[in-house]
Amino acid sequence: MTQPTDTVLVTGFPAFTAKRMILKLLEQPTTRRVYVLVRYQSSTEATEFTDELDEERRRRMTILVGDVTNMDLGLSGKEYRRLVGDLTHIHHMAAKHHLGVTKERVHQINVGGTRGALELALECQRLKRFCFWSTVCVSGEREGVVMEDELDVDIRFRNAYEHSKALAEQIVRSMSRRVPSTIFRPGVIVGDSHTGEIGRFDGTYHLITVIMRGPFDLQLPLPGKGMGPLHLVPIDFVVDAAYALSRMPRTVSRTYHLVDHSPLSARSVYELVADRAHRRMPSASIPGTIARALLKLPWGGRMKGSPRTVMEGFNQQVIYNCRNTMEALRNTDIWCPPFEEYVDNLVRFNKASRPSRNYEDDIVDPLD
Repeated sequence: MTQPTDTVLVTGFPAFTAKRMILKLLEQPTTRRVYVLVRYQSSTEATEFTDELDEERRRRMTILVGDVTNMDLGLSGKEYRRLVGDLTHIHHMAAKHHLGVTKERVHQINVGGTRGALELALECQRLKRFCFWSTVCVSGEREGVVMEDELDVDIRFRNAYEHSKALAEQIVRSMSRRVPSTIFRPGVIVGDSHTGEIGRFDGTYHLITVIMRGPFDLQLPLPGKGMGPLHLVPIDFVVDAAYALSRMPRTVSRTYHLVDHSPLSARSVYELVADRAHRRMPSASIPGTIARALLKLPWGGRMKGSPRTVMEGFNQQVIYNCRNTMEALRNTDIWCPPFEEYVDNLVRFNKASRPSRNYEDDIVDPLD
C-alpha cells in the first residue's frame, strides 16, 4: 500500500484551475496534506469548497488565510514554520489577470507574490518541487514559433499582465539552482473536455457566450480575418499534465507548454461554436487595427481579463512548440484532445449555466 508522503501548498484559490489542482492532489494516495492559501475575502468560499468534500479528503485539506504579497505570505509564525518543515511541493498559481487594475497592483501580485512564494521555498527543508504556473502569453507580441526554453522580458507586451508574468518567470529561472522548479505555460484554459465544466465565464467562455446568446439577427464581425491559431486547452489536460510533470525527476529546471499541438484558427473556433450552437456564421470582419482601437474605447474597458486578451491576439501568428511536454508525457495516457472533439461539451455546459459572480477583484490563475 502506498504511504502518503507529499505535503503540498496551493496558491491561487478560488480560481477554477487552482480548485481542480487541489482536487487532483487530494485524489492521489501519495498526498498526505494539501494546504490552501486563501485571502480573507475568499475564506468563506474556501470553507464551502471544503464542506463539499468527502470526509477523507476534507481531513487532508487545511485552509490558511494569508496573502502572497505580504511578509511570510501573511501567515502566523507557527503556520509559516509548519510549512517550512512539512512542504514537499508548492504549486504557485496565484496571479492577477484582469486588465482593469493598475499596473502597480498587477506587478505587486504577479512579481512580488512570486518572490514571496520563492522565499518560502528557499526555507523548506523537504521541498522536492516548486511549480510555477506561468502562461504562453510571456511571449508577448512575438510571432512565429516560440520554444519552451525561450524567455525574453525586453520584447513588446500587450498588457501589464503579460509583462509581469514574464518578469516573474525570469525570477523563478534565476533561482533554479537553489529551488528545484518546474514552469508550466498553459494556453487559454477552457472547460473540461468531458463535461464542459468551468468555474467562471470569462476568456474564451465569454466569447462562446456572446456567440451563443446574442440576438438572433446579430452576426458579430471578427476582428481581422481570424487566421491566427487560437490556443485553447481543456482544464483536465492542463491539470493532469501538470501533476504528472511535477512528479518526474527529469522535469526539474524545465519549462512546459501545456497547449494543443495543432490548434484551430480563431475563425475556425468561432464558426465551430456557432455551428454547434445553431447560430448564424460570421459574414464579415473588421481590420485588426480598428478592432484594437475599439477595444480601447470605454465600452471595451468593460471586457476585462482574458476576453480582451484573446481578442487582441485574434490574428497573432504564433505557435507554441511543446516538444518538452510531448517527450515527457510520451509514455503516459495524458494528451490534449483536439477542440472539435469536446466543443459540444463546452456548448452544452454553457447552455445549462449562467454567470453568477464577478471575479474582478480575485487573485486568479492566469488563463482560467
